[in-house]
Amino acid sequence: MRYLMSIMSTPESEAADYEVGPEVYEEMGKYNEEMLRAGVMLTGEGLAPTSAGAEVVFRDGEATVLDGPFTEAKEFVAGYWVLQVSSHAEALEWARRCPHPAKGEPGELKLQLRRIAELEDLEDMPEEVKEHERERRAEEENRQG
Repeated sequence: MRYLMSIMSTPESEAADYEVGPEVYEEMGKYNEEMLRAGVMLTGEGLAPTSAGAEVVFRDGEATVLDGPFTEAKEFVAGYWVLQVSSHAEALEWARRCPHPAKGEPGELKLQLRRIAELEDLEDMPEEVKEHERERRAEEENRQG
């Protein structure tokens, strides 16, 4: 089963004057290498701050684009990993191992862990739509691989 593990940021941690020391990047690099060696990490990336993003709101048949930063939100997705694991417990174990502030250090790190829904999980989806999606995914895998 696949899981999306999102690392969260806040408006404060996205501020221009917020600095992350090189040791944080080194620890994250080691963590990523460990997941790759274990064969559980399918992909993972950091995201640019919301100030470089946009939000699209759909309402009453219209799409409205709002440029970042997203000041009304309390948290943002700062980066993510896609994990391939055998169980929820294994996904949680990898999440617990993520580098984080040590006891007594300032700051907080929050991860969100969500299982990625497979086509079989989508009971309301018509079978012909599922089949079309399977074909599309197979084509994509052939292009990449």
